[in-house]
Amino acid sequence: MLSQTRPAGGDTLTFLGAIMRNPQQLGAIAPSSKAVARLAASVVPNTPGAVVVELGAGGGVISDAIRDRLPPGGRQLAVEVNEGMVSHLRRSRPWLEVIAADAGDLGKLLRQAGLSHADAIVSSLPWTLFEEARQRRILEEISASLVPGGTFSTVTTLTVLPLRRFRHFRGLMEDTFAAVGTLGPIWRNVPPALVYTGARAGERPAEDISGEPGPSSP
Repeated sequence: MLSQTRPAGGDTLTFLGAIMRNPQQLGAIAPSSKAVARLAASVVPNTPGAVVVELGAGGGVISDAIRDRLPPGGRQLAVEVNEGMVSHLRRSRPWLEVIAADAGDLGKLLRQAGLSHADAIVSSLPWTLFEEARQRRILEEISASLVPGGTFSTVTTLTVLPLRRFRHFRGLMEDTFAAVGTLGPIWRNVPPALVYTGARAGERPAEDISGEPGPSSP
């Protein structure tokens, strides 16, 4: 499915403006590159009618990549807490189901949307800005919201890898998911980025799993 969105420059300017107004909500210095977005979206399965949820949609670059992979009859939701980015997403991507809320309430948000689970969850949340208890809560919500065999992906930058909060987050990933993996790095991103993946225990038929994880370079 091809994306039909406003020019990327509008996304970038809106994102940078939101950062300046509230850096603690976005936790990034620039939107993800298209290469990073494709890698993060590689967990989207090809199951007809799949439900995919994005946490921290920001300017919408990853939203576009998810839409490009969304199977027929699929449903795409984006959870975003920043009011400016919510308005931008609703204006620039009318096809996207945007929920103005906190990712820590994911299970409740899905129920309010008439859903029980998601097949894949994609995140750009700023994990190192969260206290460790909040990291745990959100990961537990993510795991509980995935179908058995469902997959979670999250974008992070190489610059945060030495930080204590990131090391704690990485340990929580290991505790929460049956299998944890790494995709990338993508060097042509500001700053260079990785994508971590986590699979919930359980199995889905082989034909329901998406194909190659995506490129590790632009």
